[in-house]
Amino acid sequence: MSEIVIELRHKVRAFIDEKVIPEETVIEEGGIEGERVLKEIQDEAKQAGLWALGLPKDIGGGGLKFMDYVYINEIVGRSEAAMFVLGTHTAQDSTMLNMFGTREQKDRWLYPMVRGDIFPSVGLTEPEVAGSDPTLIQSTAYLDGDEWVINAHKWFTTGANKAAFTTMFCVTEPDADRHHRASMIIVPTDTPGYELVRVVPTMGHSSGNHCEIRLTNVRVPKENLLGERGHGFVIAQKRLGPGRIYHSMRWLGQAQRAFDLMCERALTRFAHGSLLSDKQMIQKFIADSATEIQSARLLTFEAARKIDRGEDARVDIAMIKVYGAKVLHDVIDRAIQVHGALGVTSDTPLEKMYRDARYARIYDGPDEVHTASIARRILKQYKQGESWDPANF
Repeated sequence: MSEIVIELRHKVRAFIDEKVIPEETVIEEGGIEGERVLKEIQDEAKQAGLWALGLPKDIGGGGLKFMDYVYINEIVGRSEAAMFVLGTHTAQDSTMLNMFGTREQKDRWLYPMVRGDIFPSVGLTEPEVAGSDPTLIQSTAYLDGDEWVINAHKWFTTGANKAAFTTMFCVTEPDADRHHRASMIIVPTDTPGYELVRVVPTMGHSSGNHCEIRLTNVRVPKENLLGERGHGFVIAQKRLGPGRIYHSMRWLGQAQRAFDLMCERALTRFAHGSLLSDKQMIQKFIADSATEIQSARLLTFEAARKIDRGEDARVDIAMIKVYGAKVLHDVIDRAIQVHGALGVTSDTPLEKMYRDARYARIYDGPDEVHTASIARRILKQYKQGESWDPANF
């Protein structure tokens, strides 16, 4: 890391600890007060030069180089609310629109989104088919004159209840091969026929805004097609690939925050004749957690470096998706154990962090799919008479 990035990490850490974490519960609860507080701290972040740091300057971001942003995003991960406060929550959708959007699409949706004026959402997962296999989708769209007519049933369309638009993944080329059947179409959420069925309760709460939506004969202009017809699968992968890196970066921040809380608790809680920090079992919790966090950190940075160099990082990304999710869960779990009954109350952030950590093994591809991909790609090397070199794969 350069001195500039080190300094920026300290600045972001201080902003999150002093401005965001004290208000994260209010922001996550939403409502009028939550929106007011969010907007207020967002304005402070913009004034402090901390807004959308990882997005290109020409679309309104901070213009950090990819690897520099990797180091910053680890700090952002300390608080889920920090993503929204610092304008990083739109990174996947902004990247997708910037890569494939027309000038008109960028003017209408991309630039307001990067400014934080509107929220995006994307319609990929469907309740009737396996979300891990997007070639199975049943949503359809066809051209009727100058309009797309869309019929779809989606869920886990996160943020649709607040979003200005949903980028819909739907079949437009039913006779093409399975990887060229789908397209991406931008649908404003106020379009007639767009129904917000519900915010799906998950793990006992609905603050994640994971929405079920239904589109019935929804009509949008043909100009709302994102990219080319039949390229929806490619566009979705371009969106999900960076997303897996972003998730893994933020998991490091979440795990580190849980680790901090665990160590602080161990140094202050007295039980059975000594501080918890003096007990070997607790010391093993701390040693194992520190080792796993650092291992996940180095795996994540290596994957990011390969991406930055333009190398094939698919195995590395799959590895950090699987291993990073496990580390996140295990470190938070140990931190809860050290806190005892306090750890499962809302008096600490750990119980929410624990619930959210369970999702990590499912979204953007479940562990099983990524694990199979790791093995398949490594074995392919051996079938070709080569061996797997983790430095050069």
